[in-house]
Formats: sequence, C-alpha cells, structure tokens
Amino acid sequence: MITSALSFLAGLLLVQQFSSLPNSQWLIAAGIMAGILAGLRYWRWLFFMLGLLWAIVFAMFELADRLPEPLEGLDIPVEGIIADLPESDERQTRFNFIVTQSEQKLPSKIRLSWYYPDQPIKAGQRWSITVRLKRPHGSLNPGGFDYERWLFTEGIAATGYVRPSPKPVLLGRDSAWTSIAVWRQNITDRLSGLLNDSPALALIKALTIGDSAGITQNQWEVFRTTGTTHLVVISGSHIGLIAGLAYFLALRLWAWTGLLTWSPQRVAAVVALTVAVFYAGLAGFSVPTQRAVIMLAIVMFAIFSQRNLHPFNTLAIALFAVLIADPTAVLAAGFWLSFLAVSLIVYVIAGRLGKSGYLEEMVKINWATSVGLSPLLLFFFQQVSVCSPLANFVAVPLISLMVVPVSLLAILVMFISPLLAGKLFLAVEAVLKGLWWMLVHLAELPFATISHAQPSVWALLSAIPGILILLAPMGVPARWLSLVMFLPLIFTESKHLEKGDINMTLLDVGQGLSVVVQTAHHWLVYDTGAKFSAESDLGQSVVLPFLRLQGVGKLDKLIISHGDNDHIGGAASLMRGIPTERVLTSVPQQLSKYLPVGCEAGQSWLWDDVRFTILSPTQVLASENDSSCVLKIQSEYGVVLLTGDIEEASESRLVKNYGESLKANVLVAPHHGSKTSSTAGFLQAIQPEYVLISAGYRNQFGHPHNDVLLRYQQIGAKWLNSADSGAITVSILDNARAVKSLRNAESKYWNNK
Repeated sequence: MITSALSFLAGLLLVQQFSSLPNSQWLIAAGIMAGILAGLRYWRWLFFMLGLLWAIVFAMFELADRLPEPLEGLDIPVEGIIADLPESDERQTRFNFIVTQSEQKLPSKIRLSWYYPDQPIKAGQRWSITVRLKRPHGSLNPGGFDYERWLFTEGIAATGYVRPSPKPVLLGRDSAWTSIAVWRQNITDRLSGLLNDSPALALIKALTIGDSAGITQNQWEVFRTTGTTHLVVISGSHIGLIAGLAYFLALRLWAWTGLLTWSPQRVAAVVALTVAVFYAGLAGFSVPTQRAVIMLAIVMFAIFSQRNLHPFNTLAIALFAVLIADPTAVLAAGFWLSFLAVSLIVYVIAGRLGKSGYLEEMVKINWATSVGLSPLLLFFFQQVSVCSPLANFVAVPLISLMVVPVSLLAILVMFISPLLAGKLFLAVEAVLKGLWWMLVHLAELPFATISHAQPSVWALLSAIPGILILLAPMGVPARWLSLVMFLPLIFTESKHLEKGDINMTLLDVGQGLSVVVQTAHHWLVYDTGAKFSAESDLGQSVVLPFLRLQGVGKLDKLIISHGDNDHIGGAASLMRGIPTERVLTSVPQQLSKYLPVGCEAGQSWLWDDVRFTILSPTQVLASENDSSCVLKIQSEYGVVLLTGDIEEASESRLVKNYGESLKANVLVAPHHGSKTSSTAGFLQAIQPEYVLISAGYRNQFGHPHNDVLLRYQQIGAKWLNSADSGAITVSILDNARAVKSLRNAESKYWNNK
C-alpha cells in the first residue's frame, strides 16, 4: 500500500514539472501502457502511470475552464454569488465570485476586486454587476509567490474588477441554513461586534473560522520568526487535536452512561468525525482542512469497523484519497509539511518499547517535527527558526488544548448568551496576550532564525535518511553520523562570480521597478516596487524572498530612484527584513528614518572591478520623474544603465552632458516604456543591445507604448517586457553576455504564457 501510494504520488509530481501538457495522442498511449502494466501485474509502475494520467486529465479540465483570450478587457454583465469571506483593505474588497448567469461563456469561478465599494460586501450575497476580466496572471520571480499557481490550485480561472457603471445591483442573499459561507459571515460579524476593541480579535477569527485577513504584517513576521505560523491557520494539527479531544470526551461520557448497544469506541469515532467536519466547515473547507478531514475519516472508519490498520498504511490510504480528490495538492508547501509531520510523529511514537508520559511524548514530538521539518522549511522558505522548539513547546498545548476549544465553545454560546461568550473570550484573550508577549521576546533574540540559500532537491533527498537515523530508537549505533547527511543542505553551491562579473535581475513587480545587482562580493537593490496597503508591498513579497533564495545576508546599498509609490513602496519592508548598509535616493526626506544620502551626479564607487556611477540628477528638478537617480554600472565586459522614470528633459540633459559615454549594452527602459521617455536621441546615444521593460500585465497606462517599441526596433535593440517574461536575468561575464526570461525558461503548464 505504501509503495503504491508513493508511486501514484511520483506520477503526479512528474506532471507538475511539465512546461505544457501533452496532447490527446500521448494521453491515449499512456492509457494503453497502463492497461499493459495492469495485465502484467506491474503494480508499482501501474500506479505511477495512473498518477500521471489523473494529473494530466485533471489539469486539462481545469485549464479548459479559463477565460477565453478575446474576452480579456471587455465589460461583461454577470450575475452570481460571493463565494466566501471577502478580504478588505483601505482601497478595495477582494472576493471569489461564482458566476450563475452571463451572456458570455465565462469560467464558473472568478476572483474580483471592488474598489471603494459604497456598501458592505458579504459572503452569500447575490449581485448583478459588470466586470472587466483577464486570464490568470501574476508576477513570476525566483523565490516569490506564484500567484498563477495559487489561482490554478484554487480553481479560479479569471481575475478582474467590478466596474462602477452601470451601478451594481444587490439581488439578495443566501440563507445561513443553505450556505456555509453565509454561516461563516454571520459568525465573523458577531465576533466583530462582540470583540470590536479586542487586540485578540484577528487571532480569534483566524483560529476559529480561518479568517486571517486581520492579522498584521508585523504579527505574521513574529509567527514566521518563531516557527509558529502553523498555529494561526486552521490546519490538520488543529483539526486532529480537536477531534482527538472530542473522541476522548465522548468515549468517557458514553462509557459512563452504561448504554452499550453501541460500543463507546464507535460512538466516539462518529462524534470525533462530526466535530472535525464542523470545524472544517467553520474554516470554509479550505484545502488543508479537507486533507485533514479525509485523513481523520479513514482513521475513524477503521475504529468504527474495528479494523486494526498499521499507522503507515492508514497514512498511505489518506495520501491516496487526498491526491485523488485534488491532485494539485502537491503544489502546496502545506501538503508536504503536513504529511511529513504526521509521518515523523508516527515514526517516533508508534511501535516503540516502553510507555512514555504526556510530557515526554510532547518533548519527543516537538523535537522530531522541529528537526525533521527543518530541511523542508529551508527548501521552501530559506529560513529555519532556531527558537521554534521552545515556542511550539509552549504554544501548541496552549492553542490546541485551551484557546481553540474555549473559542469554539464561546462561538456556540455567542448565539445564546453574548454576555457569557464575552467572558469566555476574555479568558482566551488573556492567554493570547501572555503567549504573544513570549513570542515577541523570542523573535527579538539575535539568532532567532537561520537564513540560507535554497538547497538543491538532491541535498534535500540526502537529508531524509539522516532524519530517520537521527530519530531512530535509542541503541542504534553511531546516530551522530546522521548529521553528516545534513551537510549538503548547509554547503549549498551558489552562483560564484569573479571580479568584473555583473549579474543583474530585473524583478517582475508589475507596474513598478525593482532591480537586484550582484558582483563578486556585493549586492545592490535599485528600487523596491509598490506598496498596496499597510500590510502588503512588493519589498516584502518579491524582493526579500529573492534575496533569501540567493542566501544574501546583508545588502550593501539600496538606491531609491525617486519617490513614486511604484519605486519606493517596498523600501521599509526590505530594510526591516535585511540589514542595509547605505541608502541613496533623490528623496531623502521620504526616508529620513534610515539616514539616507541624496544621490547626485558624480557619485561613484568601485566593487570587485565593477564601477558604479550616478549620472543624474545634477540638481533637484521640478519634475520628480526627471529627478530620478540614474545609475551606470560598468565593467570591462559590459555596461548597464538604470534610469528610473526619467523623461524627455532629463534624457536630453544626459545626452548633452555625457554624449558617447552613455553607451550601454543593457538599458532598463525609462518610465516603463512610456511615450514621454525613450526619445530617439537618447536611444541613439546609448545604442543598447537589450532593453528591459518593467511594466504590468495589461496595465491601464498602455506601457510600453507602441511608438517606443518601434524606436527600440529601429536601433536594432532586442526588448523584453517583465509582464510577458517574468523576472529577467542579465549575466555579463568575461566570456559572454546572457539574458534569460524566467517565464520562458522555467514556467509550468499553469502559467499564462
């Protein structure tokens, strides 16, 4: 069973590496091959082939539902239902929308933004609205969040926004008796009314109904640093512990009644599963809770039918069930972390001689999961929390055995006696306040986390036997040698540059700009992308993950070209997340907290035989765009020119002041390819081989402008746009210059090409 499940998993995994799906002829051939393997009773290969086929067929159906390309950018009237709890900030409300009626052939599930709505937007509402849609598309960066992959796994086949005209019409609202979404909305509304001034409101919502929208970026950072993020999202561990508590109580109470027509074990199994389904429903049946309920249902069925299943066979059946229900589950880090955590717990607890007490088992489980999951955490997030074992040793029992059960009880009581519910929530708030105090102090420790470049898949695989030996029972000889198998994780081979080499990455930050430059021993970031809200910016979501992926521990210089949000928005998050030696900017007053230096023409420094020179501004100009810091990066192998948002006036001044010395092999397009920039004279002076454009997909400004692209073509320059290419990497080495597009080189079948 275990081998068959792993073979099925391997087939699914192989498909997720495809850049495009095979055609129907290959599908027929694979089906014939599966029949032959079944006839020959080659079961392992048969399950591998079945996993392959199931993943391909599932993906084909999902992709077939995507928005047809001709409908992009059109105003389309639709009717439908808000499918779940909306997420709101100061600018917009975002929600998933189930389309029930439309004149056009639209996907069944789309994701919409409603900017500055004039009335509350709630789950279960039925609306008649006009939408403007686009196919799934998101920024694509090394180490960054793959938004297109997330949309694919969520079954969302188009994104867009609500048009203010014609005016949206509210048609009605579903009943809480027929809609889980409305039920959850009613709970969150009551919680907001009852705990309006409570600092614990956001955490209570997250732990009871899976609504984490109110958790601040600072709170997420503390949870990430202390390795306790898994405790503030409703995951398999929450559902398993709550179901276990329900099972224990039901077992004792039923035995106490003496009603033995049904055995206490069977009654307890039914109660535990019912409670688990109820809790998963509160969380909106999110993908992690679905996996947990499936696994729990298998265990409870075994108890109910009085079957004695081996723990790893139970896990294998659960793996089969999860992958059949949702083959895209393998694309989520949570899938691997949850199954590995359960496997580790079974490995260190089941079948061991001697009986451990509760405290000893807690220590053993905490040690096993902390050590055993660390290679996977390093692979997915390039960080491991050193203080995680201590934080989880205290937080897990408090959250699982006190906060969550009491909060769920308070929610049930809330509909009968808000006063009593309020008192229960006061007790929860007191526990969370004390826990938060501890987590904050742990997060502030100097070595709370270890950051490292992403290890290879082979290094990750070599660590697996090391984990098994390290966590083996006492008496296994030379267990310490298992640590040798962890060494490939530590000594990760990174891209080594020689003196004079330049490696530059134009990150895909949509309608904005962020460039990372690497020399042999130094790192520079030029601009940081936009800030969207108090809790969301591209410095946090794109630039920092990229630097962590590369194993960067310190930033030597940050240059902010000018003060527009799409260039400066992520600066604060970037500097909060990584030590930064020096800040250079044309708007020092906007970054005064970080003691910046104003950029002026003539400033220059030399790193590893690479010369960095500020060419502009010569003075602060009336136009903020024309006051952008212009940076020339030069080695004996090539030249790069970064221009910010300069326009015609500044371009003319640069040509006048520098003439032929402006020549560069690579130009980052001024002002995202706006028609007010990239003048003919400026381009003639530079004569670039490549022009890199940082622009948003189907952006409202029409960047890059067609006239500008024609100018690039006229001077013989090749141009790449991040909207189509994703992150673009330029390598200027002693023997070659290479330009690579991430979307072309490494995109998968779900990415919009």
